[in-house]
Amino acid sequence: MPSFDVVSEADMIEVKNAVEQSQKEIATRFDFKGTGASVEHKENELTVVADSEFQLQQVRDVLTNKLSKRKVDVRFLEDGDIKKIGGDKVKQVIKIKNGIESDDAKKIVRVIKDSKMKVQASIQGDAVRVTGAKRDDLQAAMAMLRKDVPEMPLEFNNFRD
Repeated sequence: MPSFDVVSEADMIEVKNAVEQSQKEIATRFDFKGTGASVEHKENELTVVADSEFQLQQVRDVLTNKLSKRKVDVRFLEDGDIKKIGGDKVKQVIKIKNGIESDDAKKIVRVIKDSKMKVQASIQGDAVRVTGAKRDDLQAAMAMLRKDVPEMPLEFNNFRD
């Protein structure tokens, strides 16, 4: 029986590359000369440090630009609070979301069931498995999920016949 998995995972290699490109641009840009502006990457979080909130926003813009150029969806980023650290520096921790939370998974299953398509959806950990009798039904389900769930960066993998 044909099936595929609906997942929500950022490509961490591309995230790392985008962070490195951002660091290079920050190091060479005239308006960041002599400032403590930086972007750091640790596992599933990014730390942005700057001298002021305006500069922090500028660094964030550079980072989101580089992420989007490397085809990483910025909807994976979950902004943390802006905190003041020593002196006049500010810091923001940005979490990278991986996996589909249970509420979102239930919403995906409900969307599929409400569509009256001839496919079944089941939650399996942090992914949703969709199975159907025909490949065409599964491709229609993919198109429908892309259209009906725009707030989540969904990927479809593990397509089997």
